[in-house]
Amino acid sequence: MESIIRDVKLAPQGMDKINWVKEHMPVLNVLNAELSATKPLAGKRMVITMHLEAKTAYLGMVLANAGASVAVTGSNPLSTQDDVAAALASQGVKVFAWHNTTAEEYEHFLHKALDTKPDIIIDDGGDLVSLLHGERADLAANILGGSEETTTGVHRLKALAAAGKLKFPMIAVNDAYCKYLFDNRYGTGQSTWDGIMRTTNLTVAGKTVVVAGYGWCGKGVAMRARGLGANVIVTEVDPIRAAEALFDGYQVMNMLDAAAKGDFFVTVTGCRDVVCREHLKAMKPGAIMANAGHFDVEINKEHLAELTVSSRTVRKNIEEFVFEDGKKVYLLGEGRLVNLAAGDGHPTEIMDLSFAIQALSVLYILENHAKLEKQVYKLPYELDRKVASLKLKAMGIAIDELSTVQTDYLNKA
Repeated sequence: MESIIRDVKLAPQGMDKINWVKEHMPVLNVLNAELSATKPLAGKRMVITMHLEAKTAYLGMVLANAGASVAVTGSNPLSTQDDVAAALASQGVKVFAWHNTTAEEYEHFLHKALDTKPDIIIDDGGDLVSLLHGERADLAANILGGSEETTTGVHRLKALAAAGKLKFPMIAVNDAYCKYLFDNRYGTGQSTWDGIMRTTNLTVAGKTVVVAGYGWCGKGVAMRARGLGANVIVTEVDPIRAAEALFDGYQVMNMLDAAAKGDFFVTVTGCRDVVCREHLKAMKPGAIMANAGHFDVEINKEHLAELTVSSRTVRKNIEEFVFEDGKKVYLLGEGRLVNLAAGDGHPTEIMDLSFAIQALSVLYILENHAKLEKQVYKLPYELDRKVASLKLKAMGIAIDELSTVQTDYLNKA
């Protein structure tokens, strides 16, 4: 089966990007050396559905070096980088992806990847799992297990498991400590503002930023906005998280009240209809909206279209919407993940941690699938610690260890 990519001639440019991230992913480099020597995935087929940029490509290469037959497709129509896709295909990995897919192309590429009949999957948002429980349920019996990268995908998995419908074990990589503490907080925090600032070329300092959702991703977005000099408002539906945001020093209010105050709006809830008609009507002229949640449903684009008398693209990844009263508001990256639709995704050093966890999750499934039930599992804590230890070692940082006396004291009944 041949790869389906936009332009094979872009491969050298894509390899430059991949080689750059390799220089800054020491943990994955250690695992690559180990797995290339031992080939634990020999004879296994894998499908990876993720945002296809350089860091993801390197993960695919590491798993291929471990012996797996790997197929990769994108998890978002706008996040695939065509040069990286071409480069990955040139390395013997099957690639079915290109930038700016239609809904039909996106679905077709998912099916093409599944046509390779995988033993193990890595999902991002739950689209692979959804197909394997629907149209491609015939393949589910052969799946040893898989892992899920995102909060949104984990929610979908847990719903399937609660209903007794999950057909194979899945590792909730998103719930690993080294994932949500670093990737969700620092990765999303930095990359979201990278995407917004490079797209708008506007200052954040002195502006009012409304952050919808105060999970780990929302914490990161709010923290970086404050660091850039913004006044930050947090909206939440969870009273505990709302109280946490208040004690972290942010203003907390409902979205309708916040709508009249915000200059920038960033949704990061994992839910739909966070910004709706009444909020759009209340916004100030010039308000800029961006989404950092997995799917483009957090800002209701149907409501936005209904209120609009004219729209146009005013700058790459910025669409202007003019309302009947002449007010203009702006949407970045079509309401899709702004850090990938309008940026390069999370910083490389952060994804070094996350993708090392993904690689270890694959090995854990391979070694333990026979005794795993059809449930959602957290990655064992010792593997989390291994990733953190490798990262610290790569950075030349030594930490203390408990003495025997200390260990005995902590374990004393």
